[in-house]
Amino acid sequence: MKYCTMLLVLASWLAGPEAHAQAPFFLPDPLVEQVRAPATGRFALELRSVQVRTKITGASATTQLDQVFFNPGQRSFEGYYYYPLPPGSSIGKFTMYINGQETPGELLDAKKAKEIYEDILRRRKDPALLEYLGRDLLRVRIFPVPARATQRVVLHYTHSLIRENGTTEYVLPFQQGGEKLRPIGRVGIAIELESTAPLKNIYCPTHKLEITRIDDHHATLGFEGEQVKPEHDLKLYFSSNKAELDLSLLDFRQEGEEGFFFLNLSPGLAKRAAVIDKDITFVLDASGSMAGEKMAQAQRALSFCINNLNRGDRFNIVRFSTEASALFPQLEAATTTKMAEAERYLQSLKAIGGTNIEEALELALGGDRASERPHFVVFLTDGKPTIGETGTAPLLAKVKSQNPDQTRIFTFGIGSKLNTHLLDQLTQMTNAYRTYVEPSEDIEVKVSDFFTKVSSPILTDLEIEFSSDLGVSEVYPKQLPELFKGNTLNLLGRYRGSGKGQVILRGKVNGKPVRYAYPVTLQSKATTYDFIPPLWATRVVGYLLEQIRLQGQEQELVDEVVRLSKQYGIITPYTSYLILEDEQQLIGQGQLRPEETLFFGNQTQGAQKFREEISTEYEISMNKVAGVESVRASEEVQTMNQNQYLSQARTGESRLQYHDQQGKQRNWTDDLRYVAGRASYRQGEQWIDANTQLSANRSLRVRRIQFNSTAYRRFVEENPDQMDFLALGRNVRFVNRGEIIEIYE
Repeated sequence: MKYCTMLLVLASWLAGPEAHAQAPFFLPDPLVEQVRAPATGRFALELRSVQVRTKITGASATTQLDQVFFNPGQRSFEGYYYYPLPPGSSIGKFTMYINGQETPGELLDAKKAKEIYEDILRRRKDPALLEYLGRDLLRVRIFPVPARATQRVVLHYTHSLIRENGTTEYVLPFQQGGEKLRPIGRVGIAIELESTAPLKNIYCPTHKLEITRIDDHHATLGFEGEQVKPEHDLKLYFSSNKAELDLSLLDFRQEGEEGFFFLNLSPGLAKRAAVIDKDITFVLDASGSMAGEKMAQAQRALSFCINNLNRGDRFNIVRFSTEASALFPQLEAATTTKMAEAERYLQSLKAIGGTNIEEALELALGGDRASERPHFVVFLTDGKPTIGETGTAPLLAKVKSQNPDQTRIFTFGIGSKLNTHLLDQLTQMTNAYRTYVEPSEDIEVKVSDFFTKVSSPILTDLEIEFSSDLGVSEVYPKQLPELFKGNTLNLLGRYRGSGKGQVILRGKVNGKPVRYAYPVTLQSKATTYDFIPPLWATRVVGYLLEQIRLQGQEQELVDEVVRLSKQYGIITPYTSYLILEDEQQLIGQGQLRPEETLFFGNQTQGAQKFREEISTEYEISMNKVAGVESVRASEEVQTMNQNQYLSQARTGESRLQYHDQQGKQRNWTDDLRYVAGRASYRQGEQWIDANTQLSANRSLRVRRIQFNSTAYRRFVEENPDQMDFLALGRNVRFVNRGEIIEIYE
């Protein structure tokens, strides 16, 4: 369900019939129109800032929304402020401050609100309001907003939260309606979360919130940004219970299609759960290229890690340059004496000589280790192997043969003069992950942040199994990592069956097997959590691009990347190139008309230049094994492969700029919206549902309906589940119940 940050319907002496476009938007007040005819012109009140403070206690949320508007016109406005309420709302307190005076608000029920929406739609032809049919409204009379001045509006409301399958949902109305998005100048969001039962999963797919767990029952969440596109409502999900390890599951499924699920595992802060003793070997590049500040930062980073080892951990340090050597003959317990010795050793290291990666990893993976303890290797380097085995394939083969226990190798690549394919495949084959540190970044910050997250394992050797009748498939990640204290593990996948089933999780605690069983229900139709399909698709595309980078381009992989990217809006510099190539080929084969392309039908000079740039970037990024482009591609593909936020479906968005026919700078992602779990694209004045281009749908019958006609209003009444498509604009083409609906002016 979608809501707008606000609907501000203001009477304007200047606003003409076209001044409605988006929220906030303006419509002439009929009373004012009778006195003074509006002049022509189109503009919108600017939303300069949004500050939100929310307190969630159990199943209730109290929100304070503080907004600052700016009137760019030459005359004052007056009219009404409308706010569509989240589901389950009850007004505990509502206040609005206008010009320093508290103004009461009027609560309109859904029936009265529907009359207002339909009246605006008839008179002003603004389909954006269709998203809010069936919602209660708050309405407040606005005093004149002075010309070229700001107006602050503060409102408070309380609403009850929805809980399904053990997961509670909080929605902050934030999304703008209409055909175009206007960035909000500044956004600040602060959420306090309190629960009587211990908090487990805390997850926000729409915005990258900073989550701080204070204790088992309290957490704070925050977000700050400038020029923020209001393209998604903020959606927060959390669970709370006394279970040692919590599992929550959300699903999305269109009727008659396979479904998607999002599964989250969390031990919370897990005070009662035993932290597993671990072995960890720090491998530090001490070659000549590390001399100076890089070496000093790396020493401080490893000093932080060693001083934050848990009681019961064992550790060692391997330094390497022309040769490799270890601090201790074998892993040593993290006692005060050994940690002090390690500190002195770190400070004595000097950067000199070549880069013998083969010998360093052989030393790190050798030795006598207890099989029941997890062993991690943290590997820091800034160069390519220059001594010993230097070939990528032979070196990887040696590491694999020396690592029968699948020790995780977490790599930190410093700078760009290194072999990214080697580091990436080291992490891929050991089910770890890599981090790259740019010259301007602090090594210490990145390493210490990593170590804080992985310092306390709760469960190792994870395996997950679903009831066979649920028909679960295509689960990502394909291999499960360890589960750490205070962290969560999420999985995304598909399902064919429905009904009640079971999820079995197996793992080890200090070498002893454990088993958890969770009842789950997957539905035959579930359309609330429409963020799940693009999240799943982003993760799959990231995995496939990883294979293309490291193993070479196979046509079947490329075809799948193109299909998923089109359908679910995975628009990045790499997928853009592949989509472009595919659509040009379809046009050449007569299978696609230029006007039916989803994203790249624009033939402007700026678009042509973009095509050339994106083609070059793809070739370099996917083939080079070193350099800035290779490092960037590695980081961005891994981000997609591990994605948790909708924004990561557009990784590399800043490089998708072009100039339109009017010379204005635009971004290809400006013409993308997520609707009903898939992508819709703007082509000229028309919005096109990605599903219309699927080969299975190209032969569907097309039903054309004129916007705002009797047939259109009848369609609105009969198809309430299609409001999100209709709200895109007055020219929309989408798949609905076995036919293509084409709305036209």
